[in-house]
Amino acid sequence: MRCTTHSGVIGEAPIVDQFTTQQIRNVVLLAHSGAGKTSLAEAMLHATQAINRPGRVEDGNTASDFEPEEHRRQTSLQLAVLPCVWKGVKINVIDTPGYADFLGETVSALRAADAAVIVLSAPSGVEVGAEIAWQRVRDRGIPTIVFVNKMDREHADYEATMAQVRSRFGSRCAPINLPIGAESSFSGVASCVSGSAPAGMEDAIATAKDQLGEAVAETDDDLTMKFLDEGELSDEEIAQGLSIGVRTGQTVPVLAGSSTTEMGIGELMDAIVSYIPSPADVPGVKATKGGTDVELTADANGPLAAFIFKTTADPFVGKLSFFRVMSGTLSANSEAFDSGSGETERIGQVFVPVGKKQESVASLAAGDIGSVSKLAHAVTGDTLTSKADPVSLPRVEYPEPVFRIAVHPKSKADLEKLSSSLARLTEEDPSLVLNRDQATAELVIAGQGNTHVEVMAERAKRKFGVELELAAPRVAYRETISRVTNVEYKHKKQTGGHGQYGHVLLRLEPRGRGEGFEFASEVVGGNVPREYIPAVEKGIHKTMEEGALAGFPIVDVKVVLTDGSSHSVDSSGQSFEIAGSMAMKKGVVEASPTLLEPVMRMAIETPEQYAGAVVSDLNTRRAHISGMTPVGGVAHIEAEVPQSEAQQYSTHLRALTQGRGTLSMQFDHYGEVPAYLTPKIVEESQELAKA
Repeated sequence: MRCTTHSGVIGEAPIVDQFTTQQIRNVVLLAHSGAGKTSLAEAMLHATQAINRPGRVEDGNTASDFEPEEHRRQTSLQLAVLPCVWKGVKINVIDTPGYADFLGETVSALRAADAAVIVLSAPSGVEVGAEIAWQRVRDRGIPTIVFVNKMDREHADYEATMAQVRSRFGSRCAPINLPIGAESSFSGVASCVSGSAPAGMEDAIATAKDQLGEAVAETDDDLTMKFLDEGELSDEEIAQGLSIGVRTGQTVPVLAGSSTTEMGIGELMDAIVSYIPSPADVPGVKATKGGTDVELTADANGPLAAFIFKTTADPFVGKLSFFRVMSGTLSANSEAFDSGSGETERIGQVFVPVGKKQESVASLAAGDIGSVSKLAHAVTGDTLTSKADPVSLPRVEYPEPVFRIAVHPKSKADLEKLSSSLARLTEEDPSLVLNRDQATAELVIAGQGNTHVEVMAERAKRKFGVELELAAPRVAYRETISRVTNVEYKHKKQTGGHGQYGHVLLRLEPRGRGEGFEFASEVVGGNVPREYIPAVEKGIHKTMEEGALAGFPIVDVKVVLTDGSSHSVDSSGQSFEIAGSMAMKKGVVEASPTLLEPVMRMAIETPEQYAGAVVSDLNTRRAHISGMTPVGGVAHIEAEVPQSEAQQYSTHLRALTQGRGTLSMQFDHYGEVPAYLTPKIVEESQELAKA
């Protein structure tokens, strides 16, 4: 049996010391929100004497959750780098948000990590956030450890959690220790790899050791043969198989403990040091050099390549760029070439980040994680490299935004600072996408959910003093006609001197969706002088931009100037422009006008058990289901949904699927608005025009 103590860390080197690539481990913590990632990070820092006492999320004093928005919500909203030293090895712990809205932070963190610890809550078992985390680390192919946390809590059930782990993550997951007791009687952990079993746990240890032996035997042919022949492996062989299996992804060790009591934390740190590979032992990363694909290994003497995986913006401190040195060594008071901008960056101080604090160091070698302030050009996804030997790493691929919100400044003072502030915030969080809707002229922020954009607005106020109002984006409706009509309009005005006279006859014809506008003239005999025909077309364009039914642009119409008349003195280009505009407006009203709405193509993935509920819900949103394909327990649903019904669907989908559903959508086409909805849309548009 082994119980957690701190004896392994007395006299450890501080994090600002120089570490070789072999002495580094980069680990990201992933979990469902509330499983205890941040508390686990605190326990790891305390166990290694990086902090004097562990903070509590509830008290707002943890090392990783230091922003006011995190304190208010009592949850992590951005990644945090928390290095600590255990038995001579520097472990760069990267804490991440568990909330789905901040998936972009997790994606960034995974680019800096070589391995993951998936944290589970013993009372809750395998929750959806853990399932999503598991899929992400499998996609990345990185070594993984599972830590069953909160063994001291009421309703902690290790056996049930372990059964869920093996059911959902597979038999490759095997315990390397077991909890001694549970809830208030939890008193430590017992090793399944070495040592004797505590009294009363002999059978449990034997069963776990069989599972472990079966898992690690698959990592090596000799171990497989011995396990098949003898039914068991020695402690040394299990340790050997674990080392191979974790690094190749064939084995996922499961450990138990409590971040609150810190029992099991030492064992987790031992597992990270023993089984997680150093940056020198992981496969090289793909990069581009002079237009050619190359592979970079974590060699401190290799070409410089420091990948920027996170940027923070602060009006007082300035920009802070977090990087992982993939190759070479980044030194303070040096220069680096920014692959993104093609500019040279001055590197002042190089820091080791510890939550919100920054500790200055002379240099960081390949494999290590650090930060640098006030880079003039480099942004997240750029590579800091050598101008003489430049290389470029692939940029971070962030999830497609699925939630759109319109952003309006609260005052004129806010308007003046709006663009620059939002640009800084989207630089800080590239999973937020800012653009101006060309159809509605609104400034629109797109992200992963309502909380995501709400936090952005709170940060804008706190960091830059800009107050924002958030509203559902206006839908870019269009007007069109549904039948042919002939219309006549005469503009005649006498003012004493030269008057105004323009007389036109138009024929309006509907066109197919997406065919746009066409103008033609059938005037013969000069009834409308040739020089005035462009003015007629200009007037028609004016009405098409302003709309005739509800103020929306008119599309997919052919307009033919068939006849008219002029006056030798009073006619002018302006007169015919007015006549063309008014005739067009009159003609649209008489040609059975209809509204068109943008229709989105939506792709949804959800566990099959929720597919029926999702399809039923889509049907209430006027959706057209174009396909549903079940693959491996997951339903892939294709649908066309009016934009007005899909504005905030990501939040609704999570509720329908207990957080397991995902979606992507893009504009597909314009479709006709049902007649029963048209009056309401027209009324709302007219009210908005009056405001």
